Amino acid sequence: MDDAAHPAEPARPAPTSDVLAHVGVNLRRHRGAAGLSQAALAERSGISRRTIIKLEAGEANISLSGLDRLAEALGVTFVDLVAPPAASHTDLDEVAWRGTGAGSVGILRASVPARQEAQLWGWTLGPGDRYDAQPDPDGWHEMVLVTEGSLRIEREDGHVDLEAGEHGVYSSAQHYSYVNTGAATARFARVVVS
Repeated sequence: MDDAAHPAEPARPAPTSDVLAHVGVNLRRHRGAAGLSQAALAERSGISRRTIIKLEAGEANISLSGLDRLAEALGVTFVDLVAPPAASHTDLDEVAWRGTGAGSVGILRASVPARQEAQLWGWTLGPGDRYDAQPDPDGWHEMVLVTEGSLRIEREDGHVDLEAGEHGVYSSAQHYSYVNTGAATARFARVVVS
């Protein structure tokens, strides 16, 4: 087979933005909104004032748990600290962790608010099969990440077709269905947030 005549499908581009790229601006903004000095935030969070100064200047690195502590001290979420200020929380695609190996990476794909619980589900859907769901209560959301095959999510507000590596986030307070329109088994992770 001639590769030039049958080019490979383009791969989904990997996220290039690291969460720390936005921490300085967001930290300074949320600290100001909370009326806290750097010293007061250091005392409240247990993170040194020196680290806070360097983070706000874009010159420091911090662990994910350290960011959680700062967010809690400021009364905001982890995502409020790491996302671009105008970004939609349902489509973040921010690199949150890099390992020592070239392929080792943790990507924050999406976030939705939760009041009670979050459930993680593993789903497999055979070719041509579907799952029809009844609406959840108001305020519930789903986050779906396709790991193999393809999946169509049909909703009252429209549908989305996802391939392996792609995700969808939506309110599940509506009728919706998972549909495998492909010829191979679809595998996906489903997170239900209430």
